[in-house]
Amino acid sequence: MPGPDLARAAGVSSGVVKGLVDEGVLEVIEIEAVAAFDSPDPDHAPATLNGDQAASAAAIAEATTAGGFAPFLLDGVTGSGKTEAYLEAVARTLRADPTAQILILLPEIALTQALIARLGDRFGADPAEWHSGIAPPRRRQVWEAVVAGRCNIVVGARSALFLPFPNLKLIIVDEEHDSSFKQEEGLVYHGRDLAVARARIEGAAVVLASATPSLETLFNARQGRYRWLRLGARHGTAVLPDIRLLDLRESPPDPQTWLSQPLREAIGETLLKGEQTLLFLNRRGYAPVVLCRACGHRLTAPDTDSWLVEHRYTGRLVCHLTGFSMAKPKNCPSCGAPDSLVPVGPGVERVEEEVKSLFPEARTAVFSSDTVPDAKAARALIQSMVDGEIDILVATQAAAKGHNFPRLTLVGVVDADLGLRGGDLRAAERTFQLLIQATGRAGRAEIPGRALLQTWTPEHPVLQALAAGDRDGFVEAEMAEREMASLPPFGRLAALILSGENAMAVEKTAEALAQNIPNAERLEVYGPADAPLALIRGRRRKRLLVRADRDVDLQGFLRAWLSRVKVPASVRLTVDVDPYSFL
Repeated sequence: MPGPDLARAAGVSSGVVKGLVDEGVLEVIEIEAVAAFDSPDPDHAPATLNGDQAASAAAIAEATTAGGFAPFLLDGVTGSGKTEAYLEAVARTLRADPTAQILILLPEIALTQALIARLGDRFGADPAEWHSGIAPPRRRQVWEAVVAGRCNIVVGARSALFLPFPNLKLIIVDEEHDSSFKQEEGLVYHGRDLAVARARIEGAAVVLASATPSLETLFNARQGRYRWLRLGARHGTAVLPDIRLLDLRESPPDPQTWLSQPLREAIGETLLKGEQTLLFLNRRGYAPVVLCRACGHRLTAPDTDSWLVEHRYTGRLVCHLTGFSMAKPKNCPSCGAPDSLVPVGPGVERVEEEVKSLFPEARTAVFSSDTVPDAKAARALIQSMVDGEIDILVATQAAAKGHNFPRLTLVGVVDADLGLRGGDLRAAERTFQLLIQATGRAGRAEIPGRALLQTWTPEHPVLQALAAGDRDGFVEAEMAEREMASLPPFGRLAALILSGENAMAVEKTAEALAQNIPNAERLEVYGPADAPLALIRGRRRKRLLVRADRDVDLQGFLRAWLSRVKVPASVRLTVDVDPYSFL
C-alpha cells in the first residue's frame, strides 16, 4: 500500500513512515496495481419477473448451486426478457457463492455496451470487458483480476473463454445461434461449442440463449442433452410485430431506387406519428459491385476474387474480405474509358441517400461496422436512437440483435431475399434467424410494431414462415431436409482448405489427398474443387468436404487421412470441423 495509507493503518504520522524508509527499515518497491472490480450486489436493483422468467432463473441457479455440468437452452421470442431471466440467475448464483465467477459471451462488440450498462444498473457495479477493442494494458488488468478472483462477472467475445477463471460457475452464450461465434482463422473453433466444453471441464452450468436457436442446439434440446427453458411471450404489455411481405413484382421500386411505394408510405406514416423506423439491409457501403459500363469489367481486389465495394462517404473502394482499400479511379483500369465506373446494387449508404431525398426533414443515420468502428461510437449511436434523436436508422445486422429501441415501431427489410442466395447449407436457417431478429426490434414497448419485407419471391418457405410467425413449422421443414441429406445436426461435416501461392503445388497436394482417402463406411468426400473464392491475397485455394454420419469418428478419420499425405511447406492446410463458411 502507499506510504500515507500505511501510516493511517499503523496509527502514526506519514513522517514516521518516511523516517523508517530513510533508515532502511522499510523499502519502497513500486508494483503495477492489480485491477480490483467492485463486487456486484445481487440485491441492488432486482427486476420484476413473470412466471416463466422466474422459473428459468431458478432452474439455472439451482444447477450452479448444486455444482456439476448443466447445459440449458433459454429459448424465448424477441423481447421476452431472456436477459432479465439470466441476470436473475446470475444474482442467485452470487447470493449462494459471493466468490462465484460468471462469463457472458456476446457475438458482437457493439452489444457489450448495452449489456454492461444493464449489469451496472442491476448489480451496482460494472463487469469486466474482454474483446479485441480493449487496449492491451486493460486486458492485462482484467486477466490478472480474473485469475486472482477479484472479478466476478466478465462480458466479452468468444476469446474470453480462454481467461483463467479459478471459480467459474456459469457461462451464458447470448444469441447462441450467431455465426460470429465461429473463429475461422488461426485456431479454428466455435465459441458456442467451446463454451459447452469448458462448462463440462469446469463442472459449471452453461446457458445458450436465443430467440432463434440454431438447429444443432434445438436438436440437442430435443434429445434431452440440454434442459429446454421456454419464454413464449414478450415481457409486459409488448406484443410481437405484425409481419407483412411486400411483393416487388406487384409494386417494384422506381428505376435506380430501392424502396417500394408501400414501404415509403409506411415510413411517412411512422414519421407523422413521431415514431422511429429501422431500414434493414445486411450490406455495407454504397454499392456491392463497381463495373465499367463501357467494357463490363468488375473491379476486384488485387490478387483476390472478391469484388470491391464502393464507400461513398470516404470515396474509396474496399475489399471487405482482405481489407484492401483504394481511391475510386476516374478511368476503367481494364479499358481506360473515362468516367465509366458505375455502382451496381444498394448498400446501406445508398439506401440512406434515397431516404434523405424522400424525407429531407427526417433525422437519419447509418449503423454498420464502417460508420460505427468501435464500442464508443456504437454506444453513442445506440443512445441517440434510444433518446429519440434519430427518426430513420439504416442498418446492417449490427443493429438487428440485442438492442431495445422503445420508440421503434416500423422495420423495413430492403432485400429479404439477400441471404437465400448461394450454396450455403445454412442459408435458409441464417436468413430466418436474421430476419426474425431484425423484425423483432419493432414494438418492444407499449406501442405495437410492424415489419414490411420487400421480396421478389414471397412464396419462398422461409418468408412464408416469417409472415405466419411459424417458427416451429420452419424448423420442422428444415430439420426434415437436413435429415434426408444426413447434414448437421443429423450428420457431421469437415472442410479441408488448401492454399498457396504456387497453384501447381496446391493442385498436386489436392490430388494426393484425393488419392489417399481411407476406406470408411457412412462417410463421403467431395472434391477437390476450386473454392468459391479461388484466389485470396495471391494464394490459390482448393477445398475438399467430408460428410459423415453422427456416429462416425470423424476426427479419427481425418487423422488417418492426413497421416498418409505429406503437405509441402509451400501449401497451407486448414481443417475446419463443422464449417460455417463455404467461401
